[in-house]
Amino acid sequence: MKIKPVPLTSASFAPYGDVIEPEAARETRTINDGHTLRFHDLATLSLGADGGIPLLNIFRSTPLKLPLNLSIMERHPLSSQAFIPLSDNPYLVIVAPPGELDESRIQVFKASAKQGVNYHPGTWHHYSLALEGVSDFLVVDRGSPLADSNSEEENCDEVTLSQPIEIQL
Repeated sequence: MKIKPVPLTSASFAPYGDVIEPEAARETRTINDGHTLRFHDLATLSLGADGGIPLLNIFRSTPLKLPLNLSIMERHPLSSQAFIPLSDNPYLVIVAPPGELDESRIQVFKASAKQGVNYHPGTWHHYSLALEGVSDFLVVDRGSPLADSNSEEENCDEVTLSQPIEIQL
């Protein structure tokens, strides 16, 4: 199977999560004596299941070799996971609806460096896919309630695809 990315928009991404950008704000507020415009409540974060705690991380992603062939998808059943780019490079967002992974429903979006994404709990996705250079992402996700434990083991399901999918850029 071959898939070509489509532009990322709030409407097209809604079944999978939230697009994090000023245009997606549910509300704007003027703060700091009128010097700052706050784009309020940009994503529905879900981090507290089973006593989870919020984590703030930076992920540094190296672009994969082209042509890009996907072979794995993952999901976080207990939480949302938000990626906000800190670099000036576009990136790919690859998703499928929650539930049993249906490979025929995988979608690919091309995000600009000014768009973040927040995956809803259980949404299948590929790990961050930097384009055009090494890219940093600010990531908000769930930590384990046990201070010395890594929540990935309990909150990350991975599936190997039945056959690789070629992403055509």
